[in-house]
Amino acid sequence: MSEINAKSKITRRPTRSVKVRDLLLGSQHPIAIQSMCATKTQNIEATLGQIELLLEHGADIIRVAVDSKRDVEALAEIRKRTKARLVVDLQESYRLASLVAPHVDKIRYNPGHLHHHEKDIPVFEKVKFIVDCARQHELALRIGINFGSLDPSKSEHSEDSQQAALKSCDEHIEYMDRLGFENYVVSLKSSDPNAVISLNKAFAERHPMIPIHLGVTEAGMLPMGEIKTRVAFENLLALGIGDTLRVSLTLPFERKFEEILVGRKIVDDVYAGRFRSVPKFEHKGLNLISCPSCSRVENEAFVKLAEQVREISRFAQDENITIAVMGCRVNGPGETDDADLGLWCAPKHVNLKRRGTLLGAFSYEEILGRVKEELDALIAAKRAAA
Repeated sequence: MSEINAKSKITRRPTRSVKVRDLLLGSQHPIAIQSMCATKTQNIEATLGQIELLLEHGADIIRVAVDSKRDVEALAEIRKRTKARLVVDLQESYRLASLVAPHVDKIRYNPGHLHHHEKDIPVFEKVKFIVDCARQHELALRIGINFGSLDPSKSEHSEDSQQAALKSCDEHIEYMDRLGFENYVVSLKSSDPNAVISLNKAFAERHPMIPIHLGVTEAGMLPMGEIKTRVAFENLLALGIGDTLRVSLTLPFERKFEEILVGRKIVDDVYAGRFRSVPKFEHKGLNLISCPSCSRVENEAFVKLAEQVREISRFAQDENITIAVMGCRVNGPGETDDADLGLWCAPKHVNLKRRGTLLGAFSYEEILGRVKEELDALIAAKRAAA
């Protein structure tokens, strides 16, 4: 872990400490860099290989995906064979907390996903179940709020996504207070760097003692993925906001470690006084959003498809159009609904949306031609209306 924090002129906002096994997060400790395995968890050897690759490049915490009991069985074997600090994202399956808890050091849950199953059970009871598991096994938690999957009870009653996100966060912090649990961090993520800045600044003012995990979700491919992330991180880190972070890039699986290198470089640059971005991300021209390559990608061809969409849309670089290429069901629906053109990739087909309206499901072979047609049509309609 980098030791630059000790000699930096940046003053971290004071927070309490959160323990992830032997690692402490918070203002008194170096910023921790995280990443996530892109391999399928049930492919134990491949996942162990990726964990070691991430460790070699300085990962402090590594996330693995668990969606089923077979994944839990694989996780148990992985745990036996690595000393890495592991974190699991529960997604909709909050009851998996009791099964994964013996094998991990931290659990992340998304408030927006707790509404999908067992709707007759109050959300507070679901959170209590997760907290009880964490307390029993001395785990850290992350309350992870994402614009692509906001709590419907908040977003349906608010036209402002940022206020909906903050209200959701406030509610779950109140749950933690009621349960007397403090070993947790919070993340507020969006694919919009400006939203990440304003959200986290607002949260830091409302809850000054709670450590923050930073991230620009679906930052996309390099180099734009690093640029978007830098804009957010440089602004926030310079204010002392941010105690742990992840850079979410769309990368081939064998290059997943580059998330760690980019994250470390941004932190080092900020603490050395080297700022390479601008105060605000300018939404001018084509905006290509793509989620990070991870083990929930339902077809590895998604990574190549994102690159192909970038290539066929280069002619439209000056057009104010957003294209979202999403690799799985977690944030795919939300992000593609908000885009001018949205590609939500399933195992054998790609769902194509135009401004939230489903145009159909297309094979991976035919989707590019249809995307080009729709992009041409969008540009023609904009010019005709001008």
